[in-house]
Amino acid sequence: MQKTDSVAIIGAGIAGLTMALCLARQGFASDIFEQADALNEVGAGLQLSPNASRILVELGLLPALEAVWSEPKSIGLVDGHSLRPLAEVPAGAAARSRWSAPYGILHRASLQKILLDAVQSEPGCRLHFAKRIEGDPLAAVAAATGLRPSVIIGADGIWSEARGAIPGVGAVRFSGNVAWRLLLPNTEAKGCLSADRVTAFLGPEAHLVAYPLREIDSFNLVAIIGGKPVEACWVGQDSKERQREFAAAFEAWHPDLQSMIENAGSATYWPLCTVEEGAWHNKQDIVLIGDAAHAMTPFAAQGAAMAIEDASELALCLAECPDAPAAFARYEQTRRARIARVRKRAAFNRFAYHARGPVRIARNLVLARKGPEGLAADLDWLYGYGASEREKA
Repeated sequence: MQKTDSVAIIGAGIAGLTMALCLARQGFASDIFEQADALNEVGAGLQLSPNASRILVELGLLPALEAVWSEPKSIGLVDGHSLRPLAEVPAGAAARSRWSAPYGILHRASLQKILLDAVQSEPGCRLHFAKRIEGDPLAAVAAATGLRPSVIIGADGIWSEARGAIPGVGAVRFSGNVAWRLLLPNTEAKGCLSADRVTAFLGPEAHLVAYPLREIDSFNLVAIIGGKPVEACWVGQDSKERQREFAAAFEAWHPDLQSMIENAGSATYWPLCTVEEGAWHNKQDIVLIGDAAHAMTPFAAQGAAMAIEDASELALCLAECPDAPAAFARYEQTRRARIARVRKRAAFNRFAYHARGPVRIARNLVLARKGPEGLAADLDWLYGYGASEREKA
């Protein structure tokens, strides 16, 4: 594509803002359309694994990230009933050494502000708030800017409006799991939580991930359990029945974990939905990235990372291909296999994390035998993606 071609991005979340920065790095200007009057990120914590942080470092954002995030020394798996350690993956300095990029944890709002500040500092990035793009995206963008864009990038999440303009897109489906997101003040934290570690507590049909958010002096808790289908998979649809289901999922867990769950505030109920296999672009001028294209369950903690990878790859394809259809085809060819492998890993983690009975015993034996080095090696393909010395795909 020509650098003079106009590019429009729908959505100013992590995917859309990263997309704008990656395009700017390749010499493209862009218009970013956000339906909200201002950016107010929902959710709380976010894990940025090395495959994602590597791209943000290349965009020049490391100093801003280091000012707010923490780099955990390890990622631990712990039995939720007994608090017995099951396995540990080295992170911290080991992550920088092994995967050539840091493993960071921070508040989603912090990352979004860093991206927003960077976008607003780019002369070629034009951000339009309170602009809802619906119906025909090409016509809507043309009406807003007076120009018909050469490319429209749908970065507007799982409930994407842009997806409606692409024939054969994947349907949104409830995954069968729900996430409860909670914030626990450091003063309420028990000894099983560590300020320098991400900890996943495992139990039958449920698991709980905990890690510190230094910006707000709290721990982020994400509890994932089985749940019933709902009419609309959206945030905050709470009820007494769902609260009882949540409490029942952890009633046999260690008392310290039960106490922390009870004392945590800001509990939010999130039905976890996915986007099934389907088209990512219309072979002409509209393409999807991130959750809009391939929303997945969070069992591999890769949702934001995949959106960041998508943005980097699509910007490169647009810069190197002669036109948008060729760029879309190359982007899809590169990303499909990667996304499929990450989905497979997430499905495996769900099976392993929520195991019960003999499967749980076998899981614990395998984890013990592998040890920290073996578990880190199992993640090379995921976390080492994009490292020049590895060229992992």
